[in-house]
Amino acid sequence: MTRDFRWLLVGQTTSQFGAQISGVAIPLLAVLTLGATPFELGLVTASSTIAFALIGLPAGAWVDRWRRRRILVASDLVRAGLLATIPVAALAGVLTITQLVVVSLLTGFARVFFDVGYQSYLPTVIGPDRLLTGNSAMETIRASGQVAGPGLGGWLVTAIGAANVVLIQAATFFASALSLLAIRTREEVRRPAGESRLWTEIREGLAYVARHRLIRALAITSAVNNFAFAVASAVSFIFMVRTLGLTPGWIGIVLAVGSVTAMLGAAVTPRLARRFGNARIIWLSLAVTGPLGVVGPLAQPGWLVVLLVVGGAIGEFGQIVYAITSVTLRQRIVPERLLGRVNATMRFLLMGLFPLGALLGGALGTFFGPRVTLLVATGLIAVSWLPAYVVISREAGTAIPGAPDRDAVQSSQERGGDHD
Repeated sequence: MTRDFRWLLVGQTTSQFGAQISGVAIPLLAVLTLGATPFELGLVTASSTIAFALIGLPAGAWVDRWRRRRILVASDLVRAGLLATIPVAALAGVLTITQLVVVSLLTGFARVFFDVGYQSYLPTVIGPDRLLTGNSAMETIRASGQVAGPGLGGWLVTAIGAANVVLIQAATFFASALSLLAIRTREEVRRPAGESRLWTEIREGLAYVARHRLIRALAITSAVNNFAFAVASAVSFIFMVRTLGLTPGWIGIVLAVGSVTAMLGAAVTPRLARRFGNARIIWLSLAVTGPLGVVGPLAQPGWLVVLLVVGGAIGEFGQIVYAITSVTLRQRIVPERLLGRVNATMRFLLMGLFPLGALLGGALGTFFGPRVTLLVATGLIAVSWLPAYVVISREAGTAIPGAPDRDAVQSSQERGGDHD
């Protein structure tokens, strides 16, 4: 593990730890302090991701033009400043749902640049031959923060108030920016030749995703997963608080259990890839765990709350294995000059649906209740693996493109006419 990759791990572990704490605090702040309805909570959730639909595509072109580390640092600092306004407003007694929506919206814009830039920057720091191991290590360490984060977040909400807990995440984003500044790896910025226009560059990234069978199939599978998660996010905390009667502390524990299995999944992903094939494990991880996640919404107050814990834990395991292997595939087979735009296109397709899913979840929760809404969401996840399975099962190889099996998969792509 290189020095620069260690610094990247430190920053991401810190910011993800803060995000997990805040991820408990903001929904509880909306529900317990501000009395949010399902629709209002869905609106807060939707506002945090709508930026992917608004600027996701041009962000990818800009990431391919600019130095990616600078983008990551600026994104962290902007998010730190915006989140710090929430405890200030709470202290002054003027915090409203409107402010939560506005802060979520603006931090969402900064997140677009960070997410696209980060996935494009990692190969520069660690090198293309170690991407699966690097992604696995990154997710394992981040998931370890997620184990303690929700539980600590629930306890801190009780101890110091939800608004004050958000300040912790602001501090972790600042710490992440400092760790990124410590990285010394030099970047090569390949500026577009001639007078290339922004739309021309955006269209090139869109065309690559549309024509590449493997990437296109993963885009569909991931989009269905994200849409389902968005539907669930609008009602999950309401389900836990009002239907199951869980306290903030217990909610943190429930979420932490899921994070334990995510950490385990991240750690064993390289071994699973070797056992089942680097491409086959992508769809297999969802095919096995997705249907089992449906037991979560069947939970009841009392000891049957365990169904929520089991369903969430199984789902987290499958999702983390899928995420690591599918992102690694993309980082390895997409040309470096297109990586920012392809990543942005994927994020646009995935996260652009998130606001619609959150609003739909809020509407379903209002009319049919949170349990029915969660059953709809988990049902979508249960079948989301099918597009990836159809394409991958037709490919000659079962390994993610990249040394030493890159040639086999590339020849399969050429037979299918998938070119840059």
